[in-house]
Amino acid sequence: MHVDLMNPINSTKQCADMDAHIKERIKAIGGDAVSFDVSMAQHATLRVGGNAEVMYKAKNLKELKEMIAFFIGERIPYVVVGRGSNLLVTNGGFSGVVILLDGCFTSLESNTMGEPYVKAGAGLPLNTLVDFCSESGLAGVEFLAGIPGTLGGAVTMNAGSWGEEMKDIVGEVTFLTTEGLVEKKERNDLKFGYRGLDCHPGDIILNARLNLRFDGPASIKKRVIGNLKRRRERQPHGMPSAGSVFKNPEGDYAGRLIEAAGLKGRRVGGAIISQKHANFIVNTGNASASEVVTLMDLAADKVREKFNVELIPEIKVVGSPHERIKRQH
Repeated sequence: MHVDLMNPINSTKQCADMDAHIKERIKAIGGDAVSFDVSMAQHATLRVGGNAEVMYKAKNLKELKEMIAFFIGERIPYVVVGRGSNLLVTNGGFSGVVILLDGCFTSLESNTMGEPYVKAGAGLPLNTLVDFCSESGLAGVEFLAGIPGTLGGAVTMNAGSWGEEMKDIVGEVTFLTTEGLVEKKERNDLKFGYRGLDCHPGDIILNARLNLRFDGPASIKKRVIGNLKRRRERQPHGMPSAGSVFKNPEGDYAGRLIEAAGLKGRRVGGAIISQKHANFIVNTGNASASEVVTLMDLAADKVREKFNVELIPEIKVVGSPHERIKRQH
């Protein structure tokens, strides 16, 4: 997943207000790394979403620092996106800048002297990380197999499966702060929660160090294959989705509650609550963001009415306020 929370600056700017001067300045800083009016359906695993006013593919720290300083100075909202899992951009689009981390932010290096670890850029795809560690005999990231996100998103969301979470292996995280400083935080200084990391709004994760352990490549690959098989058996496969829609309430499962509310298989347009796992919404091929939001609202309403349980979205909804899910937490 990767989406960091949208910068909370109380910007009154809308898409139409990002005038030619602003766009020219962004283009001057980022050059070919900047695009305008980009469909977010191409950058989200659910394959729906409106357009981003600006997309910026950051490739080096110096340029990223200059960009963020400009955005903050001009009160332009920005959001960092990995591979677009756990992300829904509304039909009205995002009036701001979508940042993709590329170039040096996809780096990967390992240390096998003493206690082993890898240090990787926030933009590194999780499947690349899992494959590298498997081949290198470094165990600890197998639970990430099959998650279609990036390292930065996994850290931000404290991604987890099969009883393991990112907080169990993160040793250090490097941030770019809204003040333009590069700040490193050790594990003891990081506050992880269920599907989240408490960090300053607007700060961007640049890289992370993961503390791992040695094991035979064959043993690691066997666990990876097993996790991939379990994921295929339990979750919808072959149709676009954004991963788990809601966080699991304490002591229960969102999927169980949605199914018990009689919503498995409920369709709105091209969006369906999966018959395989009720905490997934899948796109049959022609779904819109508003149809997905409608199903999210329906699931939350029915579960509250039937069980008096408030479902909290795990998917991050960004875009025009009038299309946001009613209870965005």
